[in-house]
Parts: sequence; C-alpha cells; structure tokens
Amino acid sequence: MTDTATSSALFAHVADPVDAVRHFAARLAYETDVSDVAAALRDEPAGFVLVDTRSEASWRQGRVPGAVHLPTRAIAERAAAVVPAGAAVVVYCWGPGCNGAQRAALEFARLGHPVKEMIGGFEYWVREGFAYETDEGLRARPVDPLTNVAVEHGLGGDPAQAGAITCAC
Repeated sequence: MTDTATSSALFAHVADPVDAVRHFAARLAYETDVSDVAAALRDEPAGFVLVDTRSEASWRQGRVPGAVHLPTRAIAERAAAVVPAGAAVVVYCWGPGCNGAQRAALEFARLGHPVKEMIGGFEYWVREGFAYETDEGLRARPVDPLTNVAVEHGLGGDPAQAGAITCAC
C-alpha cells in the first residue's frame, strides 16, 4: 500500500492482509455468482442441486432452468423429499436486496448439506442475459451492459447467446 492509500479516509479502518485473506476466502466458500452457476450447469452432472427459494408467485414468473422450487419457509419440513441427503446445494432468491437465500442456506446447513448462496439471485441471472424458464417455455432478455462485459464483445442482446456468456472477471 502506498502512503497515499494509507492516508485516505477510506483506509482509516482496514483489515490487515492476513485477515483479508481469511475473510475473502471464507466468502468464496459460502458464495458463488450467476456466471459460475451457469458454467457449472453446462457440465453433466452439475454436482449440486440448484434451489429456488422464492414464493410460488415468483417461481411462476420465471426461474433458472433445472432449479427445484423449495421456498425458504418450507425447507426444514420438505427438503428431505426434494434434495438427496448430503447433496451439495446452491440456493437463490430474488436478488441482492433480499436475504431469503441466506436464510435458506442456513436451513440447508442445519440439515447437514454443503451449501452456497448464488449472489445476485434470479435478478442477476436475468440481467446477465441467461435463459430463464417460465411455464410457457424458455425466455431471455438482452444482457444488461452494467452487469456483464460480454456486451462489449458483441454477445449482448442476442437470446441465442443467452446462457453462453460468462463473467470476464
């Protein structure tokens, strides 16, 4: 770190590098993003159960293809019938302004499942241009250029490319 950075008010309270490594490694152990989930779902088998934890009305509006529906409030009661014992689970809810996926992840962890939260939720799945499923079939929206740099590479907005683009991070 330079003297300029350390004198900035932004860095008046900052973790030392060892604590930062622990913190960010822990976040990666608990979280994944929509691009990584999309890439993993293209693999056969994906190696996890993707669980949509939203309400019935939200599920009907659209969901990630291949996801199972298990609202957060029903996990403790119904998980054993929907998710094989000990299976790895990725949960998602509406979006980053909702903590439903975190509550769901906690419930699955209490039941003994390895679990990750798909940060960004269904909102960012759609914003990044990945295909989503409705009762009428698959749909996709144009890529939001604020969430996915694939637009810069000529892939944005083409529904045929939906699900084929990934984060360039």
